Amino acid sequence: MEKYVSRLTELIARAKATDPQLGADLEAEYKALTSRRAFGLNFERHRPEAVELPGRPIRRGDKVRVLPPRGSTKKGDQRLWVVKSIRRETADLYLVDDPDTETSGAMSDLVVVAEFRDPIFPGLISTGKVERGGDKPYHTVINGENFHALKALTYTHRGKVDAIYIDPPYNTGAKDWKYNNDYVDSEDNYRHSKWLAFMERRLRLAQELLNPLDSALIVTIDEKEYLRLGLLLEQVFPEARIQMITVVIAPQGSERGGQFSRVEEYLFFVMLGASEIARLGDSMLDTSTGSGGKPAVWDSLLRRGTEATRSDRESMFYPVYLKRDRTIHSVGDPLGPGVNRKEVEPPEGTTPCWPIRSDGSEGRWQVSPSRLRELLELGYAGAGRLRKDGTAAIRYMKAGAIAKLALAPEDEAVFSPRAVWNRPSHNASVYGSTLLRAFIPGRKFPFPKSLYAVEDALRFLVKGKEDAVIVDFFSGSGTTAHAVMRLNQQDGGRRQAIMVTNNEVAAAEQADLQRLSLRPGDTDWEKWGICDWITKPRVEAVITGKTPNGEPIKGDYKFTDEFPMAEGFEENAEFFTLTYESPIAVGHALAFERIAPLLWIRAGSQGPRIDKLPATGWEVVETYGLLVDLDQATDFVGAVTGTSASLAYIVTDDDRRFEAVSQRLPEGVEPVRLYESYLSNFAFASGD
Repeated sequence: MEKYVSRLTELIARAKATDPQLGADLEAEYKALTSRRAFGLNFERHRPEAVELPGRPIRRGDKVRVLPPRGSTKKGDQRLWVVKSIRRETADLYLVDDPDTETSGAMSDLVVVAEFRDPIFPGLISTGKVERGGDKPYHTVINGENFHALKALTYTHRGKVDAIYIDPPYNTGAKDWKYNNDYVDSEDNYRHSKWLAFMERRLRLAQELLNPLDSALIVTIDEKEYLRLGLLLEQVFPEARIQMITVVIAPQGSERGGQFSRVEEYLFFVMLGASEIARLGDSMLDTSTGSGGKPAVWDSLLRRGTEATRSDRESMFYPVYLKRDRTIHSVGDPLGPGVNRKEVEPPEGTTPCWPIRSDGSEGRWQVSPSRLRELLELGYAGAGRLRKDGTAAIRYMKAGAIAKLALAPEDEAVFSPRAVWNRPSHNASVYGSTLLRAFIPGRKFPFPKSLYAVEDALRFLVKGKEDAVIVDFFSGSGTTAHAVMRLNQQDGGRRQAIMVTNNEVAAAEQADLQRLSLRPGDTDWEKWGICDWITKPRVEAVITGKTPNGEPIKGDYKFTDEFPMAEGFEENAEFFTLTYESPIAVGHALAFERIAPLLWIRAGSQGPRIDKLPATGWEVVETYGLLVDLDQATDFVGAVTGTSASLAYIVTDDDRRFEAVSQRLPEGVEPVRLYESYLSNFAFASGD
């Protein structure tokens, strides 16, 4: 055996001498074969994927494909070419697999291609933002290939992510995911191994992002791949505690000829370090309760509908006084007709909460002050979500809900949630597809998750982490960001969602667009993509409470709390498109405007951003500072001192000067060297 290994090593070395890329590929395959385990999950690790980058300027040395003529619906030339030289609007090319084969082509008919073994140097371009959250951190939505976006996040969030929630393609055989720009269908003999290779590459990067001391990964899947996924997760996360949960998502059933009707899917919880499931006194199996363990009939104390104004029942117009921690201090008495509520003096250290309707008019509560005091004493009333005026919504249990609660086991609160979840609120048809139409009417997205199912899954992991960072790199319609905003609303949290999706156009629409002589990268093509047509508009609508047409969103949120969707959320979000930069341009500060968002995101995605190199040689904003001219170090250090900045980016090639400035920074401010830290993070092959 040793003789054969030695011979293979010698042949690989000879291959490297004549063709370095071929030698590297052979060595990678050899290592994969020799590392295979006798037991466990063995699968073909297929050639790394490739992604086309329409709109990316073509440079000498780039890999490209030749596009089919405009108007054609046929598949283009899938071979990879290298740009040898550029002559105005024409490029001279040679074939990657056969350098002796040369050709030339119009620049407009070429598209840059990045293979996943190639190093990339990512940047971000802002494509818009929505701001309603004051000084809260921004949620971010990144339009780009998720493997490369995950690479970008290794610079900003390596080891810092609290939770990852992903809903990857299920590999059902339908046209639900692509590999090397081809749909993988049920007739592909390598369908399962291609899917596993596709997933493994991304899970390896997800592992780099998660905090090894306390974090968790949630992956959804159905019966087609759950066995293979479970084994893959065990191999990628050998130190983790892994459990699979069964969730009823379609109680009406999905008929499959001659088989049991499917009503469920599965969630893998992968818990690292100290991460554990919070005990919320919720079995998740009792259909009489809603999301978050609250009875489905837990109601708002504010009267809605008929006879809901102050003048209808003056005896129901009274203040509820809140303490600074948003718990209820006491219940006041009715004011009587004509008394101005603003003249009422609240108890010291409290804020009055009045029954004010969404249009600002005076409403009324649903029960009398004496009844509310009784409910508070018994624990059947309390403060709920934050309101725009700084107070909180008041909620209570009606008699029927109290009766149901009385029948529950006395020690229910000490139980962990069950491994089978059966909740009406997890119905993907009602609270996924139908709910999505309320926010972006007329726009379709296949199989969105129930908002409340995602919310429940995350709540078990980040209930006590009000500053948690949650990543979803298969974000689709943006349900995860929506769920994170709801969790923030319920407890005043400042959690951040980082969403990654591409801008792929649905398969059924691509041929129609091609017949119109459109290609990926064209404005009239890209506007129909997932990110631009679905994800960004949904996130914006969730925050503003208005549809893309500017109409108030119809309907109310349910379960844990109930309030009009048109109220929106006090949150911030910014949208970005991933770019691919030249390391030379980065090192010479010629790409700073595209690198700037990464520096801001690494500092917490909060407050102002330094978007241009400062003319004064340095600049300090809320969470970080940038020093370009080291002769200005004294002024820079003085400006950083006493601020809430946690990072100081120092631009220099001189090790000694970097160390000298670093030692002068105040305690708690991390020095980061530019552009060395950025370049070294990405300067290794992406196929590793």
